[in-house]
Amino acid sequence: MLTGVYLATKKDKTVYYRSNITHKGRHISLGSFPTEVQAHQAYTAACELLSGTETIDEAFYRTNQLAFEKIVSLINFRDNHMYIPTPIYLRKNYFSYYLSIHRELKFDIDDLFYYSSHRILTRQGHLYVNHYGMQLTLLGRYGIKTHAVNGRDFCFVNGDENDFRYSNLKIINPYFGVERIDKNGTEHYKVRIHIHGNITVGNYTNAIDAAIAYNKAVDLAHQAGISKNFPENYIEELSASSYADIYQQISLSPKYLSYLKGLPRK
Repeated sequence: MLTGVYLATKKDKTVYYRSNITHKGRHISLGSFPTEVQAHQAYTAACELLSGTETIDEAFYRTNQLAFEKIVSLINFRDNHMYIPTPIYLRKNYFSYYLSIHRELKFDIDDLFYYSSHRILTRQGHLYVNHYGMQLTLLGRYGIKTHAVNGRDFCFVNGDENDFRYSNLKIINPYFGVERIDKNGTEHYKVRIHIHGNITVGNYTNAIDAAIAYNKAVDLAHQAGISKNFPENYIEELSASSYADIYQQISLSPKYLSYLKGLPRK
């Protein structure tokens, strides 16, 4: 058997080959391969990476020998003396998570433990991790709502949508159904609810009033027979009595109220 290669068998008796390498006392699996030659090529590539000076950019061509994620892990181990199973490369005061050859995400070092054990995945353009059987969006870790819109509800301060460092993420609007509008130097908050399309609930002078107006619009929609499971806003800074006072006093658009009255009753 070639160096670094081990014979293995699947449950259906199919033979395949595993490749492993030991470096600085760390035993590292390089993956499974259909042929002995391919497994040995992976081992050879790993040896060259660990003993050489290739950067991650320079090592891209080795993806015909090793998985790209493994290349990142090996180079990080060589340069920073820490083996991390996810494709992370440690930098000064932050780290890069290589989602692909062409996409590098940046995170604060405080998030290293989390992303060392949670693999970032993509689905329909969204980034998420599997956490105890649940799919959690990356933006959700920063308090950004699932349906938040970049540029409206939050923004990347330096314009780099791959930079997830805390200083680069700014929450503009933390509430469901609320959109901040800046017009002629005046700021107000427009509230919409989605029933059979977006319906305007009203315009308000501050975000808290707008968030409560949205909650009230949800309650009235349910009372009108709408069974949709709307998200609702939780306003931490208000006591229960203060919330109740605003809720009672807040008014909604007459058009919205008329819309609810015109709905067919079940």
